Amino acid sequence: MSYLLLFIVSILTCCGQLSQKVAAQRWQSHPESSRLRVTLYWLFLSALLLGVAMLVWLRVLQLLPLSVAYPMISLNFVLVTLCARYVFGEPTDKQHWIGIGLIMLGIFLMSRGL
Repeated sequence: MSYLLLFIVSILTCCGQLSQKVAAQRWQSHPESSRLRVTLYWLFLSALLLGVAMLVWLRVLQLLPLSVAYPMISLNFVLVTLCARYVFGEPTDKQHWIGIGLIMLGIFLMSRGL
């Protein structure tokens, strides 16, 4: 159950970060008359997602040692990079993919030690 909650924290945090990216894009692309309204919507959504993630994170910390839970949050790097690539079309080079592979290897190694 604790690892499912940890995964939920990662998903919520990733979605919060993506909402911030959309807010930044909307601010830049919308005319001044509507940019504040559209941007605030995405920023509010981001704050809501990150707030819920924090509450779930507090539950995770009750269930897992911090020395285990915190490194597992590195999954966020993987999720955000994949979303940046496939949702926003941002470039990712070979070094990025190697880094993601190493992060995933580290998460795997840590999870096996439990």
